Amino acid sequence: MEKVLILVIDGCAPEYFTEKTAPHIFRLAKKTGFAKRILCAVPSVTNVNHACILSGKWPEETGVVGNYFYNLETGREGFIEERGYMKAPTILQRCKEAGGKTALLTVKGKILGVYGDGADIGISAQTPDRGQLEQYGLDMPPAIQSGESTQWIIKAAYQCIKIADPDMVYCTTNDYIFHHYAPGHKEAVAQIAAIDEYVEKICTLDPGRQIYITADHGMNQKSTIVNFQSIAERAGFAVYCLPPLKDRYVENHIYQEGGMLYVFLKDKSQAAAFFDFAKNHHHVEQVLPKEEAAEIYHLPAGRIGDYVLFSGKDSAFGEVEGECITTDASRTHGSLHERDIPLVALNPAASEEKYLYNKDIVARLSL
Repeated sequence: MEKVLILVIDGCAPEYFTEKTAPHIFRLAKKTGFAKRILCAVPSVTNVNHACILSGKWPEETGVVGNYFYNLETGREGFIEERGYMKAPTILQRCKEAGGKTALLTVKGKILGVYGDGADIGISAQTPDRGQLEQYGLDMPPAIQSGESTQWIIKAAYQCIKIADPDMVYCTTNDYIFHHYAPGHKEAVAQIAAIDEYVEKICTLDPGRQIYITADHGMNQKSTIVNFQSIAERAGFAVYCLPPLKDRYVENHIYQEGGMLYVFLKDKSQAAAFFDFAKNHHHVEQVLPKEEAAEIYHLPAGRIGDYVLFSGKDSAFGEVEGECITTDASRTHGSLHERDIPLVALNPAASEEKYLYNKDIVARLSL
């Protein structure tokens, strides 16, 4: 069985991860693989793309369409943080069933909660286990909303490979730094430098291991935050606007602001009028009926409301007072403009042209 490491740098737009900021990784890529830009799945949010990367499938098969759910019939809503939402088998499950040893390492505890099935070793910076810390020679993790949490989890991946040598390792960071600092800022540079250091160590330790470094989504600065729920209600529409980005990590996006909305119509007779209203609204870049959105972006039509709204590159939908605010303090994702992400592959399973989306990493594995 081929040994694999998949490293997902949460929120890493390509501008963060370059030959200048990660010289060791890019040097290795020239020798044993490649570096390129690819696309993430839509919406460009964490849960959706981890499901795609882990399974090699689109959301229409994984069933995961966001970090948050809403049921129009029951009114039930909540955060997606535990098992039961993922409908497609993951590479961890497949590897374990084939007799391999697996590991899932994450800063955010919800990743282990949602996708932990099939992980022989599960390490979370948010919910550390003292026995594991001793076993792998790790200190207590720092606050998850810090740059140090990324350094801690990538060191944990190195220690895990060194001590336990799992066949399949899936490791992911937190996007706190990228939510707060643009490419080139010393905090962002330091985060990538830590990854560069430990990936080089892992390559030295296990030079034959397949290593894939990518992101779940990108990141952009936003100057306008729009409360479309309020806008629609004031225009007389009975709707529920669900932001698929919404999660508990409010330090990353204090207004739960993201670039996409699922709009559920409580009054179906308003469908045509709402579509025209959204289509002509200056804060909406694009509106699609659920069937069209599902076809274009491989989404399950029954779980994305009646309409899907996209914001522009410099704006986002959020939970703000009134209809909108202007700000210089928001960096976020979720729209079509945060789909561009990096991919560096060392000892890859397939040739460079076979990788167009982050889901293709697992889709191309021979397991």
